Amino acid sequence: MRESVPSVETTDPDGVDYGWVMQTTFVLTIVVGAPIVAVVSLLADLSTWSARAEFAIRVGAPVWFCTALAVFLYARRRTTDR
Repeated sequence: MRESVPSVETTDPDGVDYGWVMQTTFVLTIVVGAPIVAVVSLLADLSTWSARAEFAIRVGAPVWFCTALAVFLYARRRTTDR
């Protein structure tokens, strides 16, 4: 008889699934964060490459951090509800 090999895509983490949190943060930051950054960039002077880099750090980093925090808190709440 052949043994059944568990699927690689399936996980059963104890507590928060950090892989899911990272993947969801990545997708939501692009889907939700990119339009926010684009709208805010209309109000900024981005005439030089250094100004563009500073803007990306000043605006993009907080958007990513807030998204990551919200996704983590959602995952933690969903884990404790089980």
